[in-house]
Amino acid sequence: MPPQGPQLADSLDDDDYPAYTMGRAAEMLGTSPAFLRALGEARLITPLRSEGGHRRYSRYQLRLASRVRELVDGGTAIEAACRIVILEDQLEEAQRINEELRRRSPGPSTAGTTS
Repeated sequence: MPPQGPQLADSLDDDDYPAYTMGRAAEMLGTSPAFLRALGEARLITPLRSEGGHRRYSRYQLRLASRVRELVDGGTAIEAACRIVILEDQLEEAQRINEELRRRSPGPSTAGTTS
């Protein structure tokens, strides 16, 4: 049974919710299902499977796939494009964590300084 009420709204806002079928995802990206399968083989994205075994993609996964497509369209080999996107994603996550830690920690101590 599909989610109801607040659970449905939460799912719609969740970047990781597997909302898109392979056909719809390929259509949105302007590519083929084979391209999405290749991204799975390159271990960039691992779509969740529906109860019937069909691949389902999240918005986050589609953003990664879109970036790979940009690189591939620019002449980068798909394996290299996947590696670039993985590194970009890791860098973005590290920067987010770094910024979060900076906000949590107090600033430099002014104790013991004179004016």
